[in-house]
Amino acid sequence: MKAVAVAAVLAAGASAHRNHHRHAHNDLFEKRGHNESEICVPGCTTVWSTITGAATLYTPPPPPPATATAWPTGPAVVPTPAALVCPTPGTYTFPATTLTVTETTTVCAASTTELPKGTHTLGGVTTVVETETTVVCPYATTKTEGGVVTSVIETTTYVCPSAGTYTIAPITTTVTVDVTTVVVPVVTTYCPGTYTAPAVTTVVETATVVFCPFESATPAPAPSAPAPAPSSPAWSNPSPPASPPKGPAPGGLGSSDGKWAMTYTPYDSTGHCKTPSAVLEDVKKIAGAGFKTLRVYSTDCDTLTSVGPAARECGLNLIIGIFIGNKACNNNSPDVAHQIDAIKAWAQWDLVKLVVVANEALFNGFCSVGQLRDLIVHTKSELGGAGYSGPYTTTDVVSAWVEKDVQPICDVIDVVACNAHAYFNPNTPPSQAGQFVAGQLSIVEKRCGKEGYIMETGWPTAGVCHGVACPGESQQAEAISSIQSAIGSKAVFFSATNDPWKQPGDCGCERSWGCSKVFGF
Repeated sequence: MKAVAVAAVLAAGASAHRNHHRHAHNDLFEKRGHNESEICVPGCTTVWSTITGAATLYTPPPPPPATATAWPTGPAVVPTPAALVCPTPGTYTFPATTLTVTETTTVCAASTTELPKGTHTLGGVTTVVETETTVVCPYATTKTEGGVVTSVIETTTYVCPSAGTYTIAPITTTVTVDVTTVVVPVVTTYCPGTYTAPAVTTVVETATVVFCPFESATPAPAPSAPAPAPSSPAWSNPSPPASPPKGPAPGGLGSSDGKWAMTYTPYDSTGHCKTPSAVLEDVKKIAGAGFKTLRVYSTDCDTLTSVGPAARECGLNLIIGIFIGNKACNNNSPDVAHQIDAIKAWAQWDLVKLVVVANEALFNGFCSVGQLRDLIVHTKSELGGAGYSGPYTTTDVVSAWVEKDVQPICDVIDVVACNAHAYFNPNTPPSQAGQFVAGQLSIVEKRCGKEGYIMETGWPTAGVCHGVACPGESQQAEAISSIQSAIGSKAVFFSATNDPWKQPGDCGCERSWGCSKVFGF
C-alpha cells in the first residue's frame, strides 16, 4: 500500500442561520440566512472564507515496533483516520483508543481510494441548482511546496450557467503505475462528542501505512457555561433516538402516534393573507391527516381570528406565538404590545396548549438572554391576567441554548423547546433524521433540566445537497418517517405547504418544506 501525507488544516466557520424579511409580512419563518450570492456549504449553518494559518505537514511520532501496543500520538485534535506506520514486515496490533471533541471543528481530512493507470478526476463539491446561480463554495485541495504535499480548504466563486448538477473544484491526478492508492482531501466536520477507533490487528509483508477510522460513540454533554466561540455551528453529534412517549404529557402536550402538530401560516402563494374559507379548507386537510395541533407563529394576517375558528371546527388545539423581529425584543415594543393585545382580545384559552415567546430570537441576535427572560415574564403576566393558565416556552436552535448562559430563561419557562432540521447537518442522511432530531432535543432538555419538545422539524424537497443530506420527495418521505418513529410524538412538523412567495435562500430550499404529500393531504 502507498500512502500520501496529508495535513489536517482547520477552517473557521461563521454562523449563517438568520431570518429573512418576508414579503408582505414581518420577518418570520425563513429557515436560513441570505447573501447576494448563493453559498454552497457542507451545512447551511457555516459560511466559509479561507483557511486559517499556514498549511503544515502532519509528522507522526517514531513508528511503533512490530506487534505494536500503542497508537501514535501527535497534534491531531479531531478523529481523522489515524495513520499508523508499519515500517517492516510483521504483525501489528493497535489497541482501541478514544478521542473527545469539545467544539464543532471542520478540517481538511483524508479519504483513500485505489486508482488504475490513467488520468482521474476526484473530489470537489457537488451542488444542484434550479436556475442560473452564482455559488461560493469551500473545497478541499492539495498544495505542493518544497516537495511537501499538504491539504487545504479554500473557497471559489463559480457561476452555474443553468439548472443542473455541477461538481466544483475537483482534483485531477494522473496514475502512471498499474494501480495505486491515493489520498483525496475532503472537507469534513466533526461535532462535539467522544469518538472511538476499534482495535486493529494487521499482518503486512512490506512497509506500509494503515489508516484506522474513528467512529462516533456518544454526543458531548451540554456545557455548564457558554461555549467560548459564539460562531460555532448549530450542529451536534446525533445521539440514540429517544423513546416516544406513551401518551400525551401533562397539560396535553405531545401525542402517542407521531402526529402531534404541524406548523401553519395563513399565506397564499404570493405571500398575502388567505381568506377564512381558504384557511378552513387547509385546516380540514391537516386534521384529516390525523394531526391534533397547529403551531402558529404570530398574530399577523388575523391568524387567531381565522385559524382559531377553523381549529375549533376541526377539533384541533393551537400552539400560539409572539414573534420577535429585529430591534423588537422589549416590553415596550409596539409590535410586541400589538401581538399581546390581539391574543388577549381573542382569549380562546381552551384551544391553547402552549405559548411560544419568540422563535430563534437568541440565535438571530434579536434578544439578549436578559431581554428574552424579561419578555417571557411580561407575557406571562399579561396573558395570565387575561385568563390563560397553560405552559410557556421559547424556541431556538441548539447552538443558542448551549453557547449562552440560558439559566435565567430556563427559570421562567415551563417546558424547553428547540427547532431541529437534520437536513442542515452534512453527516445525516434522511434515514437518520430522527436520530439527529432526538439527539438535539436531548441536549436542550439537559441544558434546562426540563421536559422538551421540537417546535420545528422537517426535510425539504428541493435545494442543494449538504454532504449526505440531499433534498427530494423520496428523501423527505424517508426523513419524516424516521422523525416520526424516533420523536414524532413530541415534534411539530414544518410545514403544511410549500411557500413559493419566499426567496430560495442560500440552500435553495426555503420554498420547499411543505410535507402535505407525505401525510396524504
